[in-house]
Amino acid sequence: MNKTELVAEVAKKAELSKAAAEKAVNAFLQAVVTTVAKKKKVQLVGFGTFEARKRKARTGKNPRTGATLKIAAATVPAFKAGKAFKVKVNGK
Repeated sequence: MNKTELVAEVAKKAELSKAAAEKAVNAFLQAVVTTVAKKKKVQLVGFGTFEARKRKARTGKNPRTGATLKIAAATVPAFKAGKAFKVKVNGK
């Protein structure tokens, strides 16, 4: 499902116009990105948690040449699914 399909589904389920649903989806996404960029968590009980995680510096290998290279430490966004989400995906 891409963003356009998500907006259409939200509009249908919430009985909103597509324009209103698009504003809601964009506002949600912007809120999550802004919060995680500030190194804070967004917890949605039953759905999951969006957070920033620190990744340590490490060595990697160029697959083309086989040469080793250093990969710098970084902060990356992460998502951990909640219990109810996992149960639904597993069909229980």
